[in-house]
Amino acid sequence: MKASFLAAAAVMLSMACVLPPAAKAAELKLLAGGSIAGPLNDLKFQFEQATGHKLTIHFDSTPNLIKLVTSGGLVEQLAGGPSFDLGVVPIDVFKDAAAKAKFAEPTINIARVGYGVAVRTGAPKPDISSPDALKQTLSKAQSIATLPASAAGAYVLSVFERLGIAEVMKAKIKVQPTPAAIPQAVARGDAELGVFLTNVLIAPGVELAGSFPAELQQELIFTAAVASASKEADAAKAFIAFLTTPAATAVIKAKGMTPG
Repeated sequence: MKASFLAAAAVMLSMACVLPPAAKAAELKLLAGGSIAGPLNDLKFQFEQATGHKLTIHFDSTPNLIKLVTSGGLVEQLAGGPSFDLGVVPIDVFKDAAAKAKFAEPTINIARVGYGVAVRTGAPKPDISSPDALKQTLSKAQSIATLPASAAGAYVLSVFERLGIAEVMKAKIKVQPTPAAIPQAVARGDAELGVFLTNVLIAPGVELAGSFPAELQQELIFTAAVASASKEADAAKAFIAFLTTPAATAVIKAKGMTPG
């Protein structure tokens, strides 16, 4: 409890040093990638306490985020006003021209993280130290939990392709609805391995067997930007500035991600 209080106090002090007092409380609607839910859920309360603004977060996969950004479909989930005020999303969202057009410049990189493999707590940790070792481990596994319909999941599938086991893996994949469901499936024994972003795989009931070998490793970058149609642009910019404060980046690190 004391450590939690001190962490919260540190975040609020850090924000007070870099952010001006809010002229009026704003209600911000944030679109975010599901795999950065850990840090954002922890930091949401601190931001609201320090500024008086209110933050509603909608987490989703990259394909769904692109659809929401370009179609305005978020109105149903977050009623009233513009569809969204800002995003903290996988950089792949900005590779879609129509989606990128909905954001104002500049974009700011907030966090990044690589890929790995997790096993149930207490289970033997397989060898994934080289591409060949990873190939053998995946080929021998009975089942794999991942989320194909996401930027991270798409990269996992591309690694299967590079290893020449894409067809073999199709029958082994246990598709999960959210990133958080991946380690939960492994912890329950529903899947032998979890293959996804390492920060997601750091969870109760599972242990990280290791990261992908360097030859196959790639970092997924989460980038922030204000929506070009937002009526609360100043408050949205304040939240992005908050995410770059030392106290906030400490939370990002604690959740298994690299700031920036």
